[in-house]
Amino acid sequence: MKKLLFIICALFFAQTAFSQELLANVQINSQQIAGSNTQVFRTLEKSLRDFINNTSWTGKKLQNFEKIKCNFAIVISERNGNSGFKGTMVVQATRPVFNSQYESPLMNINDTSFSFEYNENENLIFNERQFSGKNLTDVISFYIYLILGYDGDSFQLKGGQAHFDKAFKIAQNSQNQNYDGWNQIESQRNRGALISGLQNENSSTLRTVFYSYHRAGLDNLAKPDQGPAKKTIAESLMQLKFYDNNFQMNYPFNVFLESKSTEIFNIFDTGNNASVNISELKTMMSTFAPKDIDTKWNKWK
Repeated sequence: MKKLLFIICALFFAQTAFSQELLANVQINSQQIAGSNTQVFRTLEKSLRDFINNTSWTGKKLQNFEKIKCNFAIVISERNGNSGFKGTMVVQATRPVFNSQYESPLMNINDTSFSFEYNENENLIFNERQFSGKNLTDVISFYIYLILGYDGDSFQLKGGQAHFDKAFKIAQNSQNQNYDGWNQIESQRNRGALISGLQNENSSTLRTVFYSYHRAGLDNLAKPDQGPAKKTIAESLMQLKFYDNNFQMNYPFNVFLESKSTEIFNIFDTGNNASVNISELKTMMSTFAPKDIDTKWNKWK
């Protein structure tokens, strides 16, 4: 009987230990709130870290090395009463590159419309079958599914669609809750605009590029001859010319550029670029990211 109980317990812990998908770091900066009780922010930081890392978002069982590394950096700028807060949040996620120690940025987003209510020691719970209406968990859950979507898209063509669908559902449900950041009518650079853009058929090319750039390109850069991988990456990027006429109003496109510009520069700033039409690539990147012409694109040889 004791042996049977041990086996049951072992199976239980085996299931719970590897049921989460994210390895998240959460940082909360409350320095702008002068004289405020800081304990609530330390509690919130721990609660968010536990909420993100201990919730099973997809039902998959993953070991630590398989989890997606991500970062949520929150700056609190206002406090209204005991439980109302307003600030900004930067959300970042990375993806390992095959046969290397390098981790590629999947997304780097600065959310400037983050407001929520939180009571110290409040339990944070997300149930995808029942809309919570609590902006704190809705925003965090939205970005978690966005991270899962970007990660899925980087390994399989449109492999993140199911996760983007859940993020889209959260955004739709949240539009009637009177919190900023959800309605794309307010801004072309908010949560609503981002997920609506990703769901739009016009983003099909961007998502195809995202997949080929990572899976056929980056994942082969560790090979002794980088030429074929660089050629694939360059050819993938050149498909972005599809957005020549509307890229400034396309938030998903701009998230890609803002997350990837340094990495793109570094790929072609070292080694042999003989397999790449570097002049053509330089011209396109200078059009899409003119602020980087002197610091990046003109340095390519």
